Amino acid sequence: MDFYITGSNMDFLELVKQRRSVRKYDERPLSREQAEQILQAAVYAPSGGNNQSSHFFVIQDQECIQRLTKIALRAFAQMQIEEGMYPSLASTIRRAQNGGYDFTYGAPMLVLAANRRGYGNAMADCALAMENMFLQATAMGLGSCYINQFHWLTEEETVLQALYALGMKEEELICAGGVFGYPAGQPLPPLKRFGNTITYIR
Repeated sequence: MDFYITGSNMDFLELVKQRRSVRKYDERPLSREQAEQILQAAVYAPSGGNNQSSHFFVIQDQECIQRLTKIALRAFAQMQIEEGMYPSLASTIRRAQNGGYDFTYGAPMLVLAANRRGYGNAMADCALAMENMFLQATAMGLGSCYINQFHWLTEEETVLQALYALGMKEEELICAGGVFGYPAGQPLPPLKRFGNTITYIR
């Protein structure tokens, strides 16, 4: 028996193209089965040296999501925007200072991916797992969005204490995050891709 199951390459490419960053969700919660299916996709992502050292926090308690968000926003509101700062980080700081910003977009599920401090493949492993989750969510008719705010605050003491209370170890740090849920409204069609460069050496 062949190890790889042959299928339609076009089907997978269409799935990839359908994935959208959804920033508005309706109130329907995700079931335990839906959450577990998404996380199955995460644990089957590749990891450096097959370390499998990622630690996923699957948060469906809305009070917990809002509490973490408020702690993060308070930290962002105290930060200063610096010249040359990554635009999304600068925007988050500005919106936190202005008030009324929810960077989890009312989603019913937040997943934070942590990994070992000092492990050279920590970010890559967590990002690979997050993309697997996004594609699985898309296949299930759900929306998702990458959330980087908790990674930006990986050394902020108030955020660390909140994460330790959830079970994160001191030797771990948040490398990636994502929200998941039912989109509120129809997601926009995928944008054409012009910004990346591909160089073939044949």
